[in-house]
Amino acid sequence: MVKRVITLLKKDILLEFRQKHTFYGVLLYIASTIFVLYLSIESPDANVWNGLFWTIQLFICVNAVAKSFLQESKGRMLYFYSIASPVEFIVAKMLYNLLLMVVMSLLSLMLFTVFLGNPVEKSGWFIGIVVLGGASISIVFTLMSAIAAKAQQNAALIAILGFPVILPQLLLLMRLSKAAFAEVFRQGAVMQLSLLISGLDVLVIAMAVILFPYLWKD
Repeated sequence: MVKRVITLLKKDILLEFRQKHTFYGVLLYIASTIFVLYLSIESPDANVWNGLFWTIQLFICVNAVAKSFLQESKGRMLYFYSIASPVEFIVAKMLYNLLLMVVMSLLSLMLFTVFLGNPVEKSGWFIGIVVLGGASISIVFTLMSAIAAKAQQNAALIAILGFPVILPQLLLLMRLSKAAFAEVFRQGAVMQLSLLISGLDVLVIAMAVILFPYLWKD
């Protein structure tokens, strides 16, 4: 199982390196959006900076991760059906999207720092939260992309399905991020928030593993 998951993951990475549509398209979106924010705001305070950062992460994910299933043709899906199980396929997709989203999140953090400054006081904490947040958002939208791909490949459906699921996670991530801005939390609160977000991730992964085989059969 692990070998097939790694093979499928390598396939997605090689396709991205060859085509580069998603990477450069999303990178252009990140740079242009942050530059417009720079022209409009220049130096936002910490709360505005935090809110803008996570809002942009959401739209980055919609643009990058949401296309992971929509780009797969019916013939290619039939081929994958013959060589891998549905669980292996969805796990490989989640891993690929997780890597892609973490890279995009770190790049957007770098551009935010260049154009809008960086009010973060605990950079190591914030980078860890960014990695956790990128992974969380990508996992949710991978599942939503799989569902939407079966609905006449309607990309708009991804946002509609994903919003109620991603909103609690996004609010938790924004709250958790304030720990990196030197906001005082009660003892153990940061760990509780981190575990809650991780628990939601595990729940979404379990849903994907259970539900995707039924989508796969269709």
